[in-house]
Amino acid sequence: MPVTVVLAVGLDSWLLSSQSAVWKSSGFIVIHVNSIKAAIDHFKAGDFDLVLLGSLFPAEIKERLTFLIKASGSRTPVICVSNSGREGHEFADATLGSDPSEFLREMKELMVRTAGLAAAGQIAYDAA
Repeated sequence: MPVTVVLAVGLDSWLLSSQSAVWKSSGFIVIHVNSIKAAIDHFKAGDFDLVLLGSLFPAEIKERLTFLIKASGSRTPVICVSNSGREGHEFADATLGSDPSEFLREMKELMVRTAGLAAAGQIAYDAA
């Protein structure tokens, strides 16, 4: 099973802790940080397959972090997690709801779609 390394920035801790065993058994290694500085430092030092932006920060800060990631030349997908329905974030590659029963399944589907688009030379994708 391939391993997916995820940088989770400002993600609700209950989502991570309640699903920790499921994440691990599904092949996800999650590095969780709660500050933008830590996110930037980890991103520069690591090799991440996915960046999850939680609801801890306002949209403007998430947009700025996404810009910094993309400006670095990275093709790492950035996904925003929404606590209030399926509000979209135009700057992100996709937006997921925070329902734990659906979250991991949707994230796996997005990773499969991302791999297919990367092979075709495309970067962004829609969650719809």
